Amino acid sequence: MEGGGQDTAAMAMEMEVEAEAEAVLCAVPSSLSLSNSSTPSPSSSISSRRLGLKNSIQTNFGDDYVFQIASCQENTTLAVSLSTNALKFYCPATGQYLGECTGHSGTIHEISFSAPSSPQVVCSCSSDGTIRAWDTRSFKQISVLRASHELFSFSFGGSNGNLIAAGSNCQVLLWDWRNSKQLACLEESHMDDVTQVKFAPHQHNKLISAAVDGLICVFDTDGDMNEDNHLLSVLNVETSVAKVGFFGNTYQKLWCLTHIETLSTWDWNDGSRELNIEEARSLATDRWNLDHVDYFVDCHYSLPDDKLWVIGGTTAGTIGYFPVRTGLEEAIGSAEAILEGGHTDVVRTIYPAASTHLGQNRGIFGWTGGEDGRLCCWRSDEIAEINKSWISSSLVSRVQKKTRNRHLPY
Repeated sequence: MEGGGQDTAAMAMEMEVEAEAEAVLCAVPSSLSLSNSSTPSPSSSISSRRLGLKNSIQTNFGDDYVFQIASCQENTTLAVSLSTNALKFYCPATGQYLGECTGHSGTIHEISFSAPSSPQVVCSCSSDGTIRAWDTRSFKQISVLRASHELFSFSFGGSNGNLIAAGSNCQVLLWDWRNSKQLACLEESHMDDVTQVKFAPHQHNKLISAAVDGLICVFDTDGDMNEDNHLLSVLNVETSVAKVGFFGNTYQKLWCLTHIETLSTWDWNDGSRELNIEEARSLATDRWNLDHVDYFVDCHYSLPDDKLWVIGGTTAGTIGYFPVRTGLEEAIGSAEAILEGGHTDVVRTIYPAASTHLGQNRGIFGWTGGEDGRLCCWRSDEIAEINKSWISSSLVSRVQKKTRNRHLPY
């Protein structure tokens, strides 16, 4: 009995130490460079500037990865998914560790604060075949949807905003969020795992699904769903799709990153492919004076500037924003922002501060997470006030404007 008491005390102390350590911001020298990376050649016109690292949080004491970061305008909590199958929560203003949610028994593939009329609720989908909803005030699970196979992606939408779609093993599943009733199982459109589902921002009844089979399908979700009448079009990417997203002034276009790191853009309304970059990593590498771009984390679109960036990274943890220029000979432009010195391994996720509505955090460019287990915060306009040429004007301006948000490798 005495030994058991000592073990319990030791365990409690370890838990307290972990929580305490996670609440501490590990200050990292910013080493901000306001000078050119080097003298550019006339052909490359490289004139990017480096962002300063504001601070970083070590989210663990082992080899855990940070998979994804999420927040919302009405909730100043940062949600972070980890390779331990847990969600951890931090205060973005101070970096304080707030708590965690556990319950998933498999890899968490996606998290989002997009539940209808519930800003305090974060949802997550997992390889355990569930979509779980968590209350960020109590850190408790409040609902669960179950499927028979692994779930890779989910999205809220529909004409009334109460549909939830999920991508699974060759299937697209739809539920009514209000009563958890399954409304449809679309299993004829894809022949392999569905890695992405997204409702269109300006056409809420339109659903995009993308899969390992290289196909992107467009569905109309109004009425009683069936594939014979509701599959509108199919785009053939020809290789396994990792991540897609909307862009364009009415979000009528799609960008697509594949598992072999190619990049393409599409008009999803008429099914036309506008850009297909098979050697995207090599092109990006030629557009900065740092190490080879080994992977792409994500793409980011600024609506006010009508500008799209592809975000590439190195295995050492440096990432750059490269503009994508549809219809031009140089489809990938010179890096316009570089985030260096925060991570020591592959970066998995990027979350722009403009989407978090943090108030006192003006001057924060965004947050990143990676395979080093670090959550890094990058500063922006307090440096830009000194020298606005350190970063492209469109990237500076988007810090004050609403924007929409690396894919989770399959």
